[in-house]
Amino acid sequence: MSAALAVGVVAAVIVPVMALLWYRQLGTREADVVDLAWTAGLGAAAVFFAAAVPAGVGWRRWMVAAMAGLWSARLAAHLVARVRTPGEDGRYRDLRTKWGRTAPAKFFVFFQAQAALVVVLSVHFLLAMRSPDPSFRAVDLLGLVAWIVSVAGESIADRQLERFRNAPGNEGRVCTTGLWRYSRHPNYFFEWLHWLAYVPIAYGSAPLWAILFAPVLLLLSIRFITGIPPIERRSVERRGDAYRRYQRTTSAFIPWFPKGGE
Repeated sequence: MSAALAVGVVAAVIVPVMALLWYRQLGTREADVVDLAWTAGLGAAAVFFAAAVPAGVGWRRWMVAAMAGLWSARLAAHLVARVRTPGEDGRYRDLRTKWGRTAPAKFFVFFQAQAALVVVLSVHFLLAMRSPDPSFRAVDLLGLVAWIVSVAGESIADRQLERFRNAPGNEGRVCTTGLWRYSRHPNYFFEWLHWLAYVPIAYGSAPLWAILFAPVLLLLSIRFITGIPPIERRSVERRGDAYRRYQRTTSAFIPWFPKGGE
């Protein structure tokens, strides 16, 4: 199967799946499921590409598929717990309130935009699978190490935040322990690092702009649009001066030492 046809198959599957999930949320009023579908769709796409597109070297295709698949499975398992928890994620509640009576139509567009992202971002995995070099290169090792750090870091950050939230007496408080001492959003940083991990593996098999497209797109989205900004606004509203102090002392994204040694 050609790469173009394989990408078309992914589109033909994910578009109706997102439409069905949009229809489901009309009744449940819980749009969180879009995050789970996005994550699972990307992992499934990577495995499908490895099996269906005979490009590059077999072991590298399956290495990339395993990296994407394990990342997807880990994050999907984390999101399942959130989806099962009663109540909609605050980001989507805010959108539902902001959009009012136009919310159903706008959520449909939003779900389909996520389907489009699955299609576009899945190409990142294809590019990493394409190198015809049969040897295990230094850049392959670099990508694999970055992937291990990213998945481990995101897993640790998620667990630390979950433990903090579940501990008695922490409701309404700001988590400043573990990785959250060095970044206000370490989970987002390591999520972005995951996408960066495929860049060295893909290096030399595609134009540089093509292999940097996904990490740059996600960095802009996380840092300035759909990731950090709405969470920061909600955190200030809910935690007030405590979160403002956290903003003044702690890096927003890249983990770094707190200002003033706090």
